[in-house]
Amino acid sequence: MAIGAGDIRELFAAELDLLRDRELADKVVRCWVEAAALGHWHSREELERMPFTLLVDCQGIGFIAHTKAVTWGALGLARALLQVYGEANPIPIDLDHLVAGGLLHDVTKLVEIEPDGAGGVRRSRQGMFFRHPISGAMLAGRVGLPDPVVHAIAVHAREGEGSHQTIEAILIHQADFAAFNPLKLDSQGKLIR
Repeated sequence: MAIGAGDIRELFAAELDLLRDRELADKVVRCWVEAAALGHWHSREELERMPFTLLVDCQGIGFIAHTKAVTWGALGLARALLQVYGEANPIPIDLDHLVAGGLLHDVTKLVEIEPDGAGGVRRSRQGMFFRHPISGAMLAGRVGLPDPVVHAIAVHAREGEGSHQTIEAILIHQADFAAFNPLKLDSQGKLIR
């Protein structure tokens, strides 16, 4: 059994509906399907159970939930800027590129992480060569996603530090770390509750 386009469309129905560009939505789905095939993931349930990182205890937050949280978080930041700044907003935000980048920022964690055969997961051999921002950007480029989306994937993590960035990439980065850092600090005993 393989993960198909219908599975991805169901998992991310609300998020994909945000995309006005239907061709872009189709390419986002195709990127997910290809990443799942490359990583040998076979069911939606596997994707939902998969942790979103191996770096900290995810405390029950799975890969799909993290992807949605980052997408909605980045969109919330963009909407706040647009609402508060209004016409004075100095930097236009492409909401389609933002949502597509949010949905795809970690897509090749499906290649970076693999089932360990004992009910858990581990870093894959390919994951030792390329972290997900790099492999994700390569895959997104191969499926024909626009450069701003490929860019957002490539620079959303530490690989993007000090580089040129679009506003969409910045918002995705901030949303991603807002979802990750509390768990990281909690695992280090540094999160004040």
